[in-house]
Amino acid sequence: SGYEQYGGDEGLPSSLGRAAAAAAVTSDRNPRILLMGTRRSGKSSIFKVVFHKMSPHETLFLDSTTKIVKNDVANSSFVHFQIWDFPGHVDVDDPSFDAQGIFSGAGAVIFVIDAQDDYTEALAKLQKMIAKADRINPRIYFEVFIHKVDGLSDDHKIDYQRDVHQRVTDELSDHEGLQDAQVGFYLSSIYDHSIYENMSKVVQKLIPQLPTLENLLDILISNCRMEKAFLFDVVSKIYIATDSSPVDVQSYELCSDMIDVVIDISCIYGMKEEGE
Repeated sequence: SGYEQYGGDEGLPSSLGRAAAAAAVTSDRNPRILLMGTRRSGKSSIFKVVFHKMSPHETLFLDSTTKIVKNDVANSSFVHFQIWDFPGHVDVDDPSFDAQGIFSGAGAVIFVIDAQDDYTEALAKLQKMIAKADRINPRIYFEVFIHKVDGLSDDHKIDYQRDVHQRVTDELSDHEGLQDAQVGFYLSSIYDHSIYENMSKVVQKLIPQLPTLENLLDILISNCRMEKAFLFDVVSKIYIATDSSPVDVQSYELCSDMIDVVIDISCIYGMKEEGE
């Protein structure tokens, strides 16, 4: 269709690129995450920073997305899904938009709202998208990323999230059949760890083995007298699972920073793969 364009694996480690290529044959059967929102809300920046390891400052030079860009993420047996990045001008009611084909195969929709801009238009677009998608696929998860909050005070962030949550909830409760829509709300920024933590929570909902992984991590910390355990995807720094105790943000940030240290040291002193 006129909306479609495939994304490449530029900027990724060669081992990840090979994994993505090997998974291409079965990619249509993988869970699908849709990145949607208004123009310049930061959708592509989120994907580039988390999965392509782009510096947050480099995202300032990204061009606006003009077509649907499909990306395979195949870092491991657990992190194996597709992310579809949609341009901001996409209208779910447009006859050329294949809503049935797109939403029926989706596991989650991440809708990005720019916290530094007026969000009236974004909320109207979000509500219209939820109404359309939920009718097609009631099992889909809707994740609202209130993005670019790095420039806001803590009080302003909380007020913003509360207002968005209240307005979306009130609107959905007025529509028959949408009261049970699964909607989550997150504050996010590419300039801190929040975007990785939020993406972790979204990906976890698409992992059927999550309860088993959590149980195994509970056994691990019990037998080894650990305070906390995370199962990380090293490439993206999202955590696939953690034990049943509450997540402490500082602990997650410490583990995430340690991964960066290990990767940096291994790049200097590690063994190269054969053929490189």
